[in-house]
Amino acid sequence: MVNILLVEDDDSVASFIKKGLEENQYTVELAKDGAAALKYGLNKEYGLIILDIMLPYVNGIEVCKQIRTNNEQVPILMLTALGTVDDKVKGLKAGADDYLLKPFHFSELLARIEALLRRKKQNDTHLLEFEDIVLNTLNYEAKRAGHAVNLTAKEFDLLVLFIRNKNKILSRQLIAKEVWGIDFDTGTNMIDVYVNYLRKKIEKDYDRKLIYTVIGKGYIFK
Repeated sequence: MVNILLVEDDDSVASFIKKGLEENQYTVELAKDGAAALKYGLNKEYGLIILDIMLPYVNGIEVCKQIRTNNEQVPILMLTALGTVDDKVKGLKAGADDYLLKPFHFSELLARIEALLRRKKQNDTHLLEFEDIVLNTLNYEAKRAGHAVNLTAKEFDLLVLFIRNKNKILSRQLIAKEVWGIDFDTGTNMIDVYVNYLRKKIEKDYDRKLIYTVIGKGYIFK
């Protein structure tokens, strides 16, 4: 069930949208001003955000910018009465994925939401996540706690293998086969060297360690 953050200060509009979405099996959390929207949007995970522009305290454009800076993945649908081309451009440049004008038919809102969630699902197939690490396998981008981690191609492949096999002990033989496509040569320490390279890059400056040595067996990512 997708959890949606609805940011709308008009009680009647908010009630109408919330009721309709819940009837379609979505869960909805309501924020009635920009300050509350930032508090929720920056500290909780949502499958989608519906965002008005004209809000008390902090306007929707600024809310969108701040949320997008911290979260590149969450779909944001702007729902507003501001309908000039300039308004739409501002919204999209702020990071919105779609823009729907008031008044609207609920069926169109529902269709826009479904389209955004389908797009997100397609994009998510290229994302691997564990704890605060996010990997994008399309562009070989790695992040930890939102900060970019510069990995070589083999270091990236090694981290992909660890994440896809989290909480499992991986032998050096398996790692060599999956990452390098070779049979393991017990006369070299190549696997250990690369694991140490990866450790330094993803664990430096973080209290939470992720890669553990299992003596006599290999490594485990947990």
